[in-house]
Amino acid sequence: MSERSFKPIRTLADRVTRRTGPPAGAPLRPVPPADHDGTGQRRSSVVDSAIYVDGARTVSPESLSETFRSLRELEGAVAWIGLYRPNHDELASLAAEFDLHELAVEDAIVAHQRPKLERYGDTLFVVLRAARYLDEAEEVEFGEVHVFVGPDFVITVRHSEAPDLSAVRRRLESNPDLLALGPEAILYAILDRVVDGYVPVVAGLENDIDEIETEVFHGDPEVSRRTYELTREVIEFERATKPLAAVTQALSAGFEKYGTDEELRRYLRDVEDHLIQVIEQVDGFRHLLRDILTVNATLVAQKQNEEMRILTEASNAQNEEVKKISAWAAILFAPTLIGTVYGMNFENMPELRWQLGYPFAVVLMGLVSVGLHGVFKRRGWI
Repeated sequence: MSERSFKPIRTLADRVTRRTGPPAGAPLRPVPPADHDGTGQRRSSVVDSAIYVDGARTVSPESLSETFRSLRELEGAVAWIGLYRPNHDELASLAAEFDLHELAVEDAIVAHQRPKLERYGDTLFVVLRAARYLDEAEEVEFGEVHVFVGPDFVITVRHSEAPDLSAVRRRLESNPDLLALGPEAILYAILDRVVDGYVPVVAGLENDIDEIETEVFHGDPEVSRRTYELTREVIEFERATKPLAAVTQALSAGFEKYGTDEELRRYLRDVEDHLIQVIEQVDGFRHLLRDILTVNATLVAQKQNEEMRILTEASNAQNEEVKKISAWAAILFAPTLIGTVYGMNFENMPELRWQLGYPFAVVLMGLVSVGLHGVFKRRGWI
């Protein structure tokens, strides 16, 4: 999808209405100073700001005040203001100039929103969740961008490195026919960029799942933890992509009401098709990881059962050996006991002076030993 080129589309300038504002040359609302960067220097969150007329970049203002002035002075102009982690004062200035709703401004400041689309009069407020795959860390990094779309302006507020909106701007500027459509075309181009960014993430997750499947059947002890962490990433990715389908559907639902150009409708439907493919793949990943966890648990249980069987067999074999040792010890103990008693040599011991006393003692020892051997043999100890 990222290789798709924009097609020339008929302009919609006839339906773009300018907001009401003071006449050219009138005093502007002051733009509050930006935050400081900790070194005493004021830091502006404006990454890029441009005024476009008929799809061509006409003015590149250095400040928000200059942007406001140029937008008022140029007929049929469209402003695109790109911000990166703006402070409250800068967004308050933009809200006052473009009549942005306070709830949308609050969401743009706080961030951590789910993908959504809201309409406040003539202004659209769209929240998108971008994602990119980090090859070295083998993990997914999520970003967030908020887009205000009015009749003659687009304000993008990023809270992360992704998506790269400078690439979107260059791409649009290289196609004046599309950019001449105005703010709506910019919004669709940003949507396309965000969805394009999902493709490498899907490929990275698919590769990780393939590695996990190999590790599961090789008995890697760390596979459970990695599967759990990857499952959390997939769920987070699903939270970024699935609600976006509702955003594209809401835009499609407004085609007739807002008179969206037919070619632009095709363009959005193409973006929606690619988004649906991503959502289906992510849903498949979640089910596959769940199955992997089940298979891994089964394999671990089988391995534990095998280990318990081996331990039980070893214990049984050990018990047999103990029985044998105990039996022979008892057999040897009986003659030793008899011999010990006869070895005391007391004066009054029976058979001490008997001529057959010694043979009698030896025979007694033998009989006792044979008897014990027979008993242990019947019990299977020997």
